[in-house]
Amino acid sequence: MRNQLRDLAFADQFISAKLVENVTDFEVADAVVVNVSPSAMTTGHEHPAVVPAWKSTWLKGGVIRSAERAAVIKVTNATKLGGCMFRGWDWLGNRIRSFPRDTPLFISAQDEVGTVSVDPMVFTNERAQAEAVQPFTLKLNLWWAPGDTDCFIHNEHAFLETHAQIHGQGRMQKFARREPEALYEDVVMPVGHSHDPFCRVTGPNQWTYPWHRYYSDTDSVWLAVELHP
Repeated sequence: MRNQLRDLAFADQFISAKLVENVTDFEVADAVVVNVSPSAMTTGHEHPAVVPAWKSTWLKGGVIRSAERAAVIKVTNATKLGGCMFRGWDWLGNRIRSFPRDTPLFISAQDEVGTVSVDPMVFTNERAQAEAVQPFTLKLNLWWAPGDTDCFIHNEHAFLETHAQIHGQGRMQKFARREPEALYEDVVMPVGHSHDPFCRVTGPNQWTYPWHRYYSDTDSVWLAVELHP
């Protein structure tokens, strides 16, 4: 069945968030569309365009011509959006004991949307052709932080990840050491942008991340795309 549609777990009166699968000619009035699959997504009318695997775009009166699976997300009401902690979003410090108490970083409910088969080294852009495909569980959640928030430098993840900017503007940053002065790469994240994965594969179900963080330039909402082995 084409265009199988459901709300994602973090949809509410402030954020429209849909998952659509087996996509064909799906119209999008105004939303960020994230290709959450290992195959290309095609958009456009008379002049089709390709959105690669794990990348995103901002469609306005556009159409997804074909896709395996896509997340369609839009902040529909930014007024009091920061009250997400009163709507079930969790402060990250409740999960990480060492997290700075003065950092206002909040995570939505997480949605397990299915499984994907991926070669981790294709995901990380370390090779072009798949040689060692394996199954992963695909999970999605949103983050929110107000402007000028340091969202914590870290380098530990038990999964592959990338992010897409949904609302506002921020940056994904890399560091030589766990200190802000050691910044060596700044990836600007405007609405609709997904960055390339930061991790590198070091063995079976093993990958390393540089010291990195998200930094919100404005009040921001961004999507985390996680592939769990």
